[in-house]
Amino acid sequence: MSKLFLVPTPIGNLKDITCRAVEVLGSVDLILAEDTRQALKLLKHYKIKSPLQSHHMFNEHKSIESVCTKILSGKTIALISDAGTPGISDPGFLLVRKCIEKGIPVETLPGPTALIPALVNSGLPCDRFCFEGFLPPKKGRNKKLTGLQDEKRTMVFYESPYRLVKTLDQMSAHFGSERDACVSREISKVFEENLRGSLSFLANHFRNTPPKGEIVIIIAGKRE
Repeated sequence: MSKLFLVPTPIGNLKDITCRAVEVLGSVDLILAEDTRQALKLLKHYKIKSPLQSHHMFNEHKSIESVCTKILSGKTIALISDAGTPGISDPGFLLVRKCIEKGIPVETLPGPTALIPALVNSGLPCDRFCFEGFLPPKKGRNKKLTGLQDEKRTMVFYESPYRLVKTLDQMSAHFGSERDACVSREISKVFEENLRGSLSFLANHFRNTPPKGEIVIIIAGKRE
């Protein structure tokens, strides 16, 4: 039966992919990729020759109808992002929702995502947590952080290395400079780093040592 597969891809080490993911990517009629150039590196590594088509945040509104038409005509399609699980701070939600509306089967494979290893590795409580993804880049940041000031669960954020220090300073102002936190970067890569401490300590560290790579921020919830 034709369907849409959501296939997680490695967030660092190319070996961090399941055998089933490789099998699915090699068997589908078409792979939708956030960045086809990035996808080709993975596909070449595993000798996967399935056709590629671009599917990203700038064209997904226009392309989802044609993708659904292809699946309804009998084709099986896989969606991948640059790294991790599609739909988690990456394109995917709109296509999944449209497929569900049209009665198209959707299957999501288990696999890599940056938030879980960063959360578990932080040493902060992970029995209950909230994932906030990326904060608004400009307008709405303070409002978002203000709304989380009384959050008691551990909080998980994604951030760009270029905005990390600014974000940690803003979080210090909203949550308190001594709030426990952890910054994980380059997860599963050669220079993986997990730095733990207060928000003020982390901000000062990265002010003096500019970070590189993908960033996950884990922050302790407000104490009772």
